[in-house]
Amino acid sequence: MVKDDKGLTPMMKQFFSMKAQHPDAMLLFRCGDFYETYGEDAVESARVLGITLTRRNNGGLSGSIEMAGFPHHALDTYLPKLIRAGKRVAICDQLEDPKKKREAIKGKKGLSAMDKMVKRGITELVTPGVALSDNVLNYKENNFLAAIHFGKSACGVSFLDISTGEFLTGEGTFDYVEKLFGSFQPKEVLFDRSKRRDFERYFGTRLCTFEMDDWVFTDQTARQKLLKHFGTKNLKGFGVEHLSNGVIAAGAILQYLDLTQHTQINHITSLTRIEEDKYVRMDRFTVRSLELVAPMNEGGSSLLNVIDNTITPMGGRMLRRWVVFPLNDVAVINERLDIVDHFFRASDFRNNIDEQFHQMGDLERIISKVAVGRVSPREVVQLKNALKAIEPVKAECLSTNNKSLNRIGEQLNLCANLRDRIEKEINVDPPQLVAKGDVIASGYDKELDDLRSIRDNGKQYLLEIQEKEIAQTGISSLKVGFNNVFGYYLEVRNTFKNKVPEDWIRKQTLAQAERYITPELKEYEEKILGADEKILAREGQLFMELIQDMQPFIPQIQVNANLVAHLDCLLSFMKIALQQHYVRPTVDDSDVLDIHQGRHPVIETQLPIGEQYVPNDVKLDTEHQQIMMITGPNMAGKSALLRQTALIVLLAQIGCFVPAERARIGIVDKIFTRVGASDNISLGESTFMVEMTEAANILNNVTPRSLVLFDELGRGTSTYDGISIAWAIVEYLHEHPKAQARTLFATHYHELNEMEKSFSRIKNYNVSVKEVDGKIIFLRKLTRGGSEHSFGIHVAEIAGMPRSIVKRANVILKELEADNLQVGSVGKAAVEHLEKSREGVQLSFFQLDDPVLTQIRDEILGLDVNNLTPVEALNKLNDIKKILNG
Repeated sequence: MVKDDKGLTPMMKQFFSMKAQHPDAMLLFRCGDFYETYGEDAVESARVLGITLTRRNNGGLSGSIEMAGFPHHALDTYLPKLIRAGKRVAICDQLEDPKKKREAIKGKKGLSAMDKMVKRGITELVTPGVALSDNVLNYKENNFLAAIHFGKSACGVSFLDISTGEFLTGEGTFDYVEKLFGSFQPKEVLFDRSKRRDFERYFGTRLCTFEMDDWVFTDQTARQKLLKHFGTKNLKGFGVEHLSNGVIAAGAILQYLDLTQHTQINHITSLTRIEEDKYVRMDRFTVRSLELVAPMNEGGSSLLNVIDNTITPMGGRMLRRWVVFPLNDVAVINERLDIVDHFFRASDFRNNIDEQFHQMGDLERIISKVAVGRVSPREVVQLKNALKAIEPVKAECLSTNNKSLNRIGEQLNLCANLRDRIEKEINVDPPQLVAKGDVIASGYDKELDDLRSIRDNGKQYLLEIQEKEIAQTGISSLKVGFNNVFGYYLEVRNTFKNKVPEDWIRKQTLAQAERYITPELKEYEEKILGADEKILAREGQLFMELIQDMQPFIPQIQVNANLVAHLDCLLSFMKIALQQHYVRPTVDDSDVLDIHQGRHPVIETQLPIGEQYVPNDVKLDTEHQQIMMITGPNMAGKSALLRQTALIVLLAQIGCFVPAERARIGIVDKIFTRVGASDNISLGESTFMVEMTEAANILNNVTPRSLVLFDELGRGTSTYDGISIAWAIVEYLHEHPKAQARTLFATHYHELNEMEKSFSRIKNYNVSVKEVDGKIIFLRKLTRGGSEHSFGIHVAEIAGMPRSIVKRANVILKELEADNLQVGSVGKAAVEHLEKSREGVQLSFFQLDDPVLTQIRDEILGLDVNNLTPVEALNKLNDIKKILNG
């Protein structure tokens, strides 16, 4: 912001006045055919967009200022890049037509330079959390804006996807809110600027945030905003009246929409409570380590990648939500499974539904664009096609004997009046923009049809006028002409001047002829010269009337979109079940987890051709086998077994068939994982600290209904410490009445196998291997009993470890085993013995009493490495080899 604007050009004064409205946003300033950025904005836009940074004369601010810009028609290309980079962007457009402005001020005197400027204004503030452009949004992912309120007793949180109208709120502990952030993955988070320290303490600095004034986060302000928007007396109808902290967070979001000039939000029709009790709880560690929505490694695949066969964008977004919010309601889960089963058995039904879903498009986001007035003609036609496709879907659902499908069929609204009106009013293949014309269908509006007729049939109409006047006057040589000065005219040769009617008006005299106009010709001239402009204006008016009349249909179409997405997800489950031979699980309220021949849903799709995934059985309950202690070699498949168990449970509880021969899933309320090694150096947390933090989170929140997966717990510290911590944790899970969760515990601490003798519900298992000719074959089969070997040296060898190190490691291992030394307790005598053997290894290479080694040393010392060609180096290496071979 420039405080002293003396000497600035009028345009730069205008720029800085606009910039002052949103100083924290990057300002795209429309100048003719370009969007320009200046100063720090220009430097940053050049860096992010890769465009050229130049300078322009500023008129008074050190002579010049940085400038970078791009063509206005490239906005859809460059704006998404800025938003994805976490930038807030204010779009400043020209509010007047420059040509009309010039005509309006032509001849006027005494106007200031600012009066002569084209008026400009900020038409939109686009931020990462408030985006509507298809080029910014991911079509299979929600774009949530979040707000958080730090209350006295709880933390309120709210989420809004303005592109779909989904508006949710809830409240709970900081851990709960962090879990929601991990599941919803908001693109931007709002909070009270005075709470910055608290926010960073609990949620770190990884999120894109925006700080607001404290008055926004008050109960009165929030409730007034919400009640005004929804037009209700209270919030009881939404079931959130008692969530005071959540209500404040939701109100802050609506306040932010005002700030960003998003005021047309009729598609936000309700505020939904996030009901924690309805869903399986998974913390961000679990979502990440199970790779539910994103792979941990580049080139990998997530569970969502594998099971997502959805056709519609809203189906893809809903499936993503289902994966991170599995259900814990047996009845609802079985309703989903029943529909998947019906899809599976009724091939004609599923094929018909599949065919219609391909006609849907993004029904949810299209109707949201209708609400904000940004829908294009093509999208309106797509809306019509979707409504047409809903009719056979509704009929199919009503014709089945499945009650859940019948209910869906009853709720689907055909919106026949709207569908027929679009059919009647809009061309079948309209342009993307109304300004391109030919949007409104012929035959709908008489005024528009007349204007089009004038535009398209002008020559014919002029010919008709000419023939009529010749017949009436007898002037056979009469012609109709046009020029830019006089417009349309009737030209009469001088020999026929006496036949010109008295009501004709003479406009121009030529050497051989006279030119006249008539009232009819003048009226037609006005029509034909302004026809194109009038056509566009009339089409724009009719289109906006249609969009306005579509507003009452928004709630019904949102319901349709939700039901279609629901069916799309379940149809997707059927497709993966058919492709990968999944079976329907039995889901009940028991404490039994019994998976027979289970497989990892992701790994089995990535195996080389011809290789089969080795399935395994897992059985857990709270009476006989609560904890499975799993030992076995590295790379044998322990981690895969743990993950596949969790994924099978999760698939069952989102209503999907599972990769197994059969499965009984007693409802799980929480899934916890402690898998892999990682650190958080930026926050000063070591690998072991992260490991213990995750373990503590599990033990503080576990219940007897939970599923717990521990993989290699305690490896980040000394052996004694690690074994002690692991033993104590397993003992706690077995003994504590509030923590008797079904648990898989994979470990290399073979000492933990001793726990089976003392604890009745702990059973030892191992992932078996076979040793053939000194080589290890991984059988990947889970068998009863513990394992005593880890074969880590073998894994190091196949990983490409230098052979000398592998050989030395084997020597050390044999020394330890010969002395019957326990892991982690190498005695002084053994250490001294190993030291001596190490010295022997070192001396054996550098002992130069051998004349051959002396000769090799001399050969190497005599080399001029800097001037040695590759061929000479190879020859010298061959010479040394000959010395060794004698």
